[in-house]
Amino acid sequence: MGFPRFAPAPTLVYTGEQRATLVRRTYSLVFASVLVTIFATSVTLTQEALFVSVARHPFITSLLPFVPLWMALKTRDSAPRALGFVFLVNAVMGVAIAPTIYFYSRNDPGIVSQAGILTLSTFGVLTLYAWISRRDFSAWGSFLVVGVWVLMGTMLLNVAFGNASGGLWIAAVGVLLFSGLLVFDTWRLRNVYGPDDYVPAAVNIYLDLLNMFMFILQLLGGGRNRN
Repeated sequence: MGFPRFAPAPTLVYTGEQRATLVRRTYSLVFASVLVTIFATSVTLTQEALFVSVARHPFITSLLPFVPLWMALKTRDSAPRALGFVFLVNAVMGVAIAPTIYFYSRNDPGIVSQAGILTLSTFGVLTLYAWISRRDFSAWGSFLVVGVWVLMGTMLLNVAFGNASGGLWIAAVGVLLFSGLLVFDTWRLRNVYGPDDYVPAAVNIYLDLLNMFMFILQLLGGGRNRN
């Protein structure tokens, strides 16, 4: 799938109380973001005109989240406005992934639930690892971001050539890359972000989860491309 990432300029957390506040706000926003995306996907699946429009113009739809994402970054110092743009991003993401969800559900009704369970399990294991590990994951960032850009380029080539086995490999690499990014972003939540940086922290973790879910879904579906 491949979605944009939030690029904040975080500050250091100085006290345990500040860190606890940051963690609580971040994961609350991640949870709310997931719910908004699920709701938007469900609504899109019931609105034929919207669903058909999104299915016919996947490229345009995939570009729409960039605008509210950029606005969320610009308004990060104003929590109410930033949160509004974040939830707009969540809703647009839900609309964008609706045709893919429909495609895989039609072929295997239980596959979306399986992907969701695997994503949550992976999220729990990797989050725990990032919190208890004493390793410094700061060097991972540049490598993983470059990997995501390479992956997106490879995805475009695979869409052009329609190689099913290539789609399977892309999905596997995508799961690995966004698993690494989840560890990296969780490490930043613990060591880098300041108490008021919960919006960029939550958006990055949300995007890691969403991309991981979509690639796991594709992997379970045998690398089939809905287009």
